[in-house]
Amino acid sequence: MNEVIFLVEDSAEGGYEARALGNSIFTEGETLEELKQNIREAVRCHFEEDSTPSIIRLHYIKEEMISL
Repeated sequence: MNEVIFLVEDSAEGGYEARALGNSIFTEGETLEELKQNIREAVRCHFEEDSTPSIIRLHYIKEEMISL
């Protein structure tokens, strides 16, 4: 596996949360920089050293409601 893809969303409690597609990895952070560091750490912990993906792709999801 060359890359792992994360969906990033605003957390209901504040900050951000991310979950990997196709892998059971979930993490969160108060800021985007903290989230990115937590994602790197979670990926390193999830995969064996010789099978760690070289690319982490983040897809940001933003849901917004507006009134008419």
